[in-house]
Amino acid sequence: MDELRAEVTIERQPDEIYRYLVDVANHPEFCDHFLLDWHLTREDTIGIGAGARFKIKGADRFGWGDLTIVEAEPARSIVARGRSGRFNRVRTVYAWTLVPNATGTATTVELSVQRDAQAPFDRFRDTFGGRWADKRHWRRALGRLEGIVERGEGRGERATLSGGPRKPATGSPLR
Repeated sequence: MDELRAEVTIERQPDEIYRYLVDVANHPEFCDHFLLDWHLTREDTIGIGAGARFKIKGADRFGWGDLTIVEAEPARSIVARGRSGRFNRVRTVYAWTLVPNATGTATTVELSVQRDAQAPFDRFRDTFGGRWADKRHWRRALGRLEGIVERGEGRGERATLSGGPRKPATGSPLR
């Protein structure tokens, strides 16, 4: 597996950053410059099992990817798995690790993105510019994450469910 690493230090407590990251609906706010057209995979957007599907900017017709949270350790780490690429054959693991500093006033957010591209075309893409572009995009995303969590600036739009809520509204005749 090919691994990409990026990190940023944010002047907030780990639990505050964890609460923001464990909600998948928040991810388009800081990733919307390269991951577009987010669709949530379930109504509950927080915690294990929450996921989303998105379009990767600049990709061809096979430019869709997804992620689903599979592990969440409060105020420490979040691991999400997904697939992308042609026929969803490129497996991806996203791991966010939250490391508080010695004084407890700041937290280092470490992101590790691992891609398992086994097909020749997918390896070709990674070799000739794909990994470099991914690294640039994720560094920018972490910079935007810092601005949003620390100062509340530069927020994009949160992902929502298509078609509205799935449960009948209060007072609905469909009880």
